[in-house]
Amino acid sequence: MKKILLIEDNPEVRENTEEILSLAGYEVITAENGKIGVEQAQLLLPDLIICDIMMPELDGYGVLHILSKKDETAGIPFIFLTAKTESTDIRKGMNLGADDYLTKPFDDTDLLNAIETRLRKSSFQQKRYESTTEGFENFINDARKILNLNDLGKGKRTKTFKKKGEVFGEGDTPQYVYMVKSGTVKIFKAHPDGKELITSIYQVNDFFGFESILEGGLYQESCVAMVEAELILIPRTDFLTLLQSHPDVSGGFISLLCKKVVEKEKQLLHLAYNSVRQRTAEALLKVSELKDDKDSIQISRDDLAKMVGTASESVIRVLSDFKDEALIDIEGGKIKIKQPAKLEKVVRWNVAR
Repeated sequence: MKKILLIEDNPEVRENTEEILSLAGYEVITAENGKIGVEQAQLLLPDLIICDIMMPELDGYGVLHILSKKDETAGIPFIFLTAKTESTDIRKGMNLGADDYLTKPFDDTDLLNAIETRLRKSSFQQKRYESTTEGFENFINDARKILNLNDLGKGKRTKTFKKKGEVFGEGDTPQYVYMVKSGTVKIFKAHPDGKELITSIYQVNDFFGFESILEGGLYQESCVAMVEAELILIPRTDFLTLLQSHPDVSGGFISLLCKKVVEKEKQLLHLAYNSVRQRTAEALLKVSELKDDKDSIQISRDDLAKMVGTASESVIRVLSDFKDEALIDIEGGKIKIKQPAKLEKVVRWNVAR
């Protein structure tokens, strides 16, 4: 049962409102002035606060100001209930952080709808979504309710790409954001001399392809499937809706997206400063997630070189060194990491040859 704190100095309004809320199935705590209301809020931590503005001891603005400064009460949804209807009063309340503003006399249905909406949004804020296809589906369903958009996510679809199949090419107009349902894809930059630099590899549950939409331009890189891959295609319009429509929704969506952004920035930084030996060790540790049942990694030397950002010959030489040092084993073209801790040490301590 959700707990609501009602702060109202008018006994008749307080009793009537308490009765409405109790009949609707809420546990109601009442306070006859702002000072008592602040004490009750800090002591009982209600799920939502309804507060009058004009009160003795401490007015509603003061109540909201105090509670918004306390970590334990700052996130509690707050609804003003008042006879004041001037736009300046409404603006002042909203600037202080109020979630809603109802004027007296109020309709019972409006009050209950406002409470349900705020509680639903509060629940959405507190919920953490797994970066999985199921977690994303749950996120879309909840966002659809918050935004009252029944068609949100209806254009989302799944598409299979064969090995080496192109997902998008450099210069294409971005129409989708992608999530990997199965398989692996690589993002690479093609140079005029024909060489390629792999900037990212995406696996199951990773999102990609959204940077160009945010920048409002064309794709600056290309993407192909490294093995047969099944991708979830999220329409550009849905992506922008999720990102721009409501702070709560956009915050949840960004948390799903941000993992690979951080990794990509780190990778590009390392590319500029680390030795070939370091970068090869780091690439091996990264692709170790692609190992098969026998803990062997199957990746072409060409693709590995594109991740490292150097010639295939350089990567082959480093791999040979790693094998001589018993850090890895190579059999039938497959790589098996024998000492990951020592490879991590290569990355950390700038051990160069």
